[in-house]
Amino acid sequence: MVHKKGNCHDHAHCNGSILEELICHTPYAILSVAVGLIVLSFLSYGGLGKSHGHGGLHTLFHSFHFLHILFATAGSLVTFSRFSSNMIKGFIVSLLSALFFCTLSDVILPYVAGRMLGVAMHFHICFIEELHNIIPFLGIGLLNGFIASKHAHATKGYYSVIAHSAHILTSSLASLFYMVGEGFVHWHEQMGLLYIVLLIVVVIPCTLADVIVPVFFAQTSNDAKKHTDKSIGSAYFPGSRKVNEEHTAGKH
Repeated sequence: MVHKKGNCHDHAHCNGSILEELICHTPYAILSVAVGLIVLSFLSYGGLGKSHGHGGLHTLFHSFHFLHILFATAGSLVTFSRFSSNMIKGFIVSLLSALFFCTLSDVILPYVAGRMLGVAMHFHICFIEELHNIIPFLGIGLLNGFIASKHAHATKGYYSVIAHSAHILTSSLASLFYMVGEGFVHWHEQMGLLYIVLLIVVVIPCTLADVIVPVFFAQTSNDAKKHTDKSIGSAYFPGSRKVNEEHTAGKH
């Protein structure tokens, strides 16, 4: 039998462990951080730092940080719903997960990264003073995730991938604008190190928020749904289970 080529979740080298999930989601981060650097380069070429200064970068950071929260909340809830029908628990897990991991990837880790690179970073957490803006994005994210969770199982899988892509892209842009806006003005002089650091800053929190955490809490729920394949990857990526079955059948 001819084996069909699938994504990295199709075979045993990426069957759902945390390390394997991080490896399999790294291509999302590589592309997203690259796009973020392109956007930042055009804005710098256009004189953003000189004409608008800290205020313009600060505004851009908040815009993408809020969008990051929206996609993180929706993506987490959709993934949770694929494993459990306890939507109340899903709302709580998605809300807390989004708040924690978005702050971690957009603020805390970029700040630490900047300090490690020798930059005198300014530490800024907007959770308290921007709560009136954060709450609507959290609400819309939960609503969007709830509506998407009512779709067919395969459709939810494809939506999870789309939400995860948007999640990582907005996280990359938010992290970049935070670092530059809060002190990393001469980022282009250390662009290589910045790229590597941002890959770590983005891929770990986003994968935990979108995949690992919601799946873990959903599977520990009393209302956890029964799946013949318990791996995270096969449930998160809709086509991987079918390819795995064909791959297994081809061995016989």
